[in-house]
Amino acid sequence: MATKSATAPSRTAAHSAYAGILTTLSEGSVNKHFDPYTEIDWDAPEWAVTPNDPRWILPPDSDPLGAHPWYLALPEQRKIEIGMWRQANIAKVGLQFEEVLIGGVMNYLFAVVPNGSAEFRYLNHEVAEEINHTLMFQEMVNRIGADVPGMGRIMKVLGPLVPLLGRFFPTTFFVAVLAGEEPIDHVQKQVLRAGQNVHPIMRDVMRIHIAEEARHIAFAHEYLRHRVPKLGRVQRGTLSLAYPIIMFIACDLIVKPPRSLFREFDIPLSIRRELFWRSPEARARRRDFFGEARMLAADIGLMNPAAKLTWRLLRINGGQSRYRGEPVRTRS
Repeated sequence: MATKSATAPSRTAAHSAYAGILTTLSEGSVNKHFDPYTEIDWDAPEWAVTPNDPRWILPPDSDPLGAHPWYLALPEQRKIEIGMWRQANIAKVGLQFEEVLIGGVMNYLFAVVPNGSAEFRYLNHEVAEEINHTLMFQEMVNRIGADVPGMGRIMKVLGPLVPLLGRFFPTTFFVAVLAGEEPIDHVQKQVLRAGQNVHPIMRDVMRIHIAEEARHIAFAHEYLRHRVPKLGRVQRGTLSLAYPIIMFIACDLIVKPPRSLFREFDIPLSIRRELFWRSPEARARRRDFFGEARMLAADIGLMNPAAKLTWRLLRINGGQSRYRGEPVRTRS
């Protein structure tokens, strides 16, 4: 009896702390949010998309294709054309991921979240922000004018099924959410930190997205910290193996350009294989995406020996971030 009475208050305290974090995140969404049609002056002259603007050239410090000798040897106009297509497709992938996320969150809210839960308010704030992100990304695609596909055909078939995880396997779903958000956030921060001269559409879209995604990533971290310790041993063991596999798959779907880019611009497919992910540099870059994910896995007890082996076999093992948002240190 003494053990029960000692455990119950600690669980209540943990739940109250979790609810408090969600309230803070909700208040953040109320006090600092962005509407893409009021924050961005899409029709301003400096936002005009012109076919000869060198700011669309892929930045070599943050885009592996932009640093490749094949790309660097191209005439400037061809670099611009490829850069516009690539940036438009990245935006399209982003909005498709947001749409899948929205579907899963709404499934979770409809079937799982009880009355009185702080998750209900926060997640509806998040969905509202994600809807604005889809509008913002599609506007960017439309302004660039490239008819890009976004994700590959397999994901377009499987995408409508992913939101069902939100209803039946919510913990796995929020791992998948994190797996999609972390690489996008990593790449966008890398571009802005490098201070590269990118087109204002890219710059301001990334700034808005990073600002609001910080809350979304924070929620996924806190959700998993709150829920995973409550899972049974078998569920935790299964999730510990699924966690790196989901990270691996999501990274491929989101970061790797579609084959249509390479066909459209006669880019050798050997370059696609080299950059995603056969070369040692490419594999190191991919490992860098998941420093925070590895940190979280260790914190919530999902870094057991079998899980560590899975991370290593998938070649996405590595060091752990010391804190959320820690920049990747430049390798010597």
